Amino acid sequence: MSKDRTNGKNEKKGIVKKLRKSLLLGKKYSMEDQSENESRDVPEDVKEGHFAVIAMDNDELKRFVVPLSCLRHPSFLRLLEQAAEVYGFNHEGALTLPCRPSEMERILALIYMEFARDCLA
Repeated sequence: MSKDRTNGKNEKKGIVKKLRKSLLLGKKYSMEDQSENESRDVPEDVKEGHFAVIAMDNDELKRFVVPLSCLRHPSFLRLLEQAAEVYGFNHEGALTLPCRPSEMERILALIYMEFARDCLA
């Protein structure tokens, strides 16, 4: 394997590791902060094992709730790399991805089709 390819894989692992940490660990609050926490609760449509992303390109944006398993797909990882370059990691709320909503729909359809194919195999 070439050195460039190895560095690219290590860089992707670092991005995914940071994203997982920010998505899964979150901030820990004391019971005294409970009333403040209620306004920070995860929205009802974001079920366990999922997270919210916003696909945004110019003035077009759309919110998606996607499974954590998307964090392993190469197309989604490329979007995460772009998001890290454009927006950095200091971001609260839904993860913003720099792509058109139609492109996000295409990527999610691809991921779901591959998942269904793997389940049937």
